[in-house]
Amino acid sequence: MNLTNLDLDTLRTLIVANDLAGYGQAAERLGRTPSAISLQMKRLQEEIGATLFRKQGRGIALTEAGEIVLRYARRMLSLNDELLDTIRGASLAGTVRLGFSQDFADTVLPIVLAQFTSLYPLVQMEVRIEGNALLVEAVENGQLDLALAVGQQDRPTAQTIGVLDLVWIAGQDFTVRADQPLPLVLLGPQCAFRKEAISRLDQANQPWRVAAVSPSTAGLWASAIGGLGITLRSSLGLPARLVWGKELFGLPSPGLFPVTLHLRSEAVSPPVERLRAIISEVVLQQLPRLNRRKSSVRQTT
Repeated sequence: MNLTNLDLDTLRTLIVANDLAGYGQAAERLGRTPSAISLQMKRLQEEIGATLFRKQGRGIALTEAGEIVLRYARRMLSLNDELLDTIRGASLAGTVRLGFSQDFADTVLPIVLAQFTSLYPLVQMEVRIEGNALLVEAVENGQLDLALAVGQQDRPTAQTIGVLDLVWIAGQDFTVRADQPLPLVLLGPQCAFRKEAISRLDQANQPWRVAAVSPSTAGLWASAIGGLGITLRSSLGLPARLVWGKELFGLPSPGLFPVTLHLRSEAVSPPVERLRAIISEVVLQQLPRLNRRKSSVRQTT
């Protein structure tokens, strides 16, 4: 029986093409042309002896055989990367300064830290959890080596690695009164979500007022749970006593926000580069699941 040795780089391309739902997006992410990605996938299908992709709207989706190959590809690459990281990382030392948006603090950050510290036990981590704009400024000013943010795609350090669905969020007992401006609970003036909420409401000619301002998402959720008002954000890490939806209370449907990774070019060391790769992989794995979360919507009375 003749056995074929599958190319790990091709399997990695398969994973990226699936996670980003298209050859064009994968080409941009990997720094290649769409035709090169298509050729890789054609060769992989020939080696496997099965069709791996099918058309789905403007994008692509995996066939049943493709799902099987994807599952094994993730396992094979995980073992490959773990082997190399274990050998290379055991003796590496130094400090990595990482910034994380509050939106990912409960979901992505623990996974990233667990993976990185197990591979680079001698590297010291300094983690800052803050607002998106402040994190990017810290990278640009040399105070952080790497930062994961939402929005900020126009900054020179930005690399877009995915998108987040935005939803309106309120406490379970909150009700909208037609005779009063819509009360909003928001973060500070620099917050991209705050600007998006106000823009959407103004475009819809919906009167609004600021009912509460918080420096952190903890204060934001407390204000919403307490019934002070409604806010706009992603559904990442929401407390149980909140409801959310893209058209909650008949409000205008918000769009998508890019997830961006910011890196100082002069800060690219082996640990920083590996941390960048781990963050990208974890975000790509988590985003489809997070964006598919069912909205928790109740009808307006």
